[in-house]
This record gives sequence, structure tokens and C-alpha cells, in this order.
Amino acid sequence: MTGQYAVAARFELVDGRAEEFDALAGWRIGQAAANEPGLVGYAVHRVDGEPLVRVFYEIYRDEAAFREHRATAQTAEFGRRAAGLVQGPPRIEFLNVLYSANGLAVAADPAR
Repeated sequence: MTGQYAVAARFELVDGRAEEFDALAGWRIGQAAANEPGLVGYAVHRVDGEPLVRVFYEIYRDEAAFREHRATAQTAEFGRRAAGLVQGPPRIEFLNVLYSANGLAVAADPAR
């Protein structure tokens, strides 16, 4: 296990507001990359066949780094600004990274 902590958040967008949400998501990623040293990776995805869905995938050094992310002013601002662009709260799944590649930490021994 890597000890990393990941989150997947699924947002259902209001029809006609996807472009605004996408711009806001780009702003949020930029803020996180510049200000959160515990952030390992952060991506926003469109879902094939579901034009009003976005999925955020975030990886943090550990759970403490995720808690720091949640406590930032930028996270609060994102929530306020996204309120009129989404149909409701995102569906959030908390994930524990077992293996990863491409520059992310990889467990040397899967039994650990």
C-alpha cells in the first residue's frame, strides 16, 4: 500500500452551466496545485455519454493532506461558486490507493 489517500467526487451539472463549471474546476485545480504541497494529483473528467457529469479524481500524500485541502479558503470558495452550477452535492467516494504508476508512489511489496 502506498499510504496515499484518494477521493473521487461526481458532480451532476445544471443544464446549460457546464462551461462555467469547467472554468471553475480549472481555477480550483490551479489553486490546489499552487498552494497544497500534500497534493499528488488532481484531474477533472468528463464522462462519456453523460454530458452533464464531471468526476474529480484527487490523490493526496495522506489523509491529513486531504483534510488540509478541505480546510482551505479555495475549497470553500469553490463550493460557494459551484452551488448554482450543480444539481446538488457531489457523490464522494474515499479511496485508499493500493498501487499507482507514472510518477506516483508505488508499493515495493504488495504484502505490506
